[in-house]
Amino acid sequence: MAYTLVIGNKNTSSWSLRPWIAMKSAGIAFEVAKVNLRAADAKQQILAQTPSGKVPALKCDGEVIWDSLAILEFLAETHPEAKLWPQERIARARARAVSCEMHAGFQALRQECPMDFLARAPREVLSDACAADVRRIVALWGECRARFGTGGPFLFGAFSAADAMYAPVVSRFATYVPDLARYGDDGRARDYVAAMLDLPAMQDWGAGAKAELGAKA
Repeated sequence: MAYTLVIGNKNTSSWSLRPWIAMKSAGIAFEVAKVNLRAADAKQQILAQTPSGKVPALKCDGEVIWDSLAILEFLAETHPEAKLWPQERIARARARAVSCEMHAGFQALRQECPMDFLARAPREVLSDACAADVRRIVALWGECRARFGTGGPFLFGAFSAADAMYAPVVSRFATYVPDLARYGDDGRARDYVAAMLDLPAMQDWGAGAKAELGAKA
């Protein structure tokens, strides 16, 4: 089965990071089609790849699957050996729940702290809405790690689709909110951020972002 993943700029395209890091971490081979989202004809480039007009999109055997979470679900079904969702039923349900919460929520954090993967620009003050998002994520990560994460450094122990969904938030926290203790972290969220940043696929994405920015210099 041949895959092509259509993605945007690595430094800023948070949605693109999700399926990319999942496929890399799971060892699923794929080609990449990059779209410069800052180009004047970016919309036309994307529409040539997917009818949704948005990235990411996964092309497979003449079909196109769009939306990060839909792509992750497709990959989990197609590659059960990758174990992209936890194997235990309750853990799997919780992983899907927290992934859907990410997919649909945290608008204040998205708007106030857009992904800038390579930047380090800590903010002393966040809006009340954004701070509430950070506190919720910190609590959510802490609960997942305490209840389901004893088998490894990620939310449910081993790397899963839930980690892929929160990878852009890890990047945002590294850029804007490095001191999570201010938002109720007992150390679990801090350690999770460190584990995600150490993930080889995450480092590969950062190297790609750096190369893309360097090419424009």
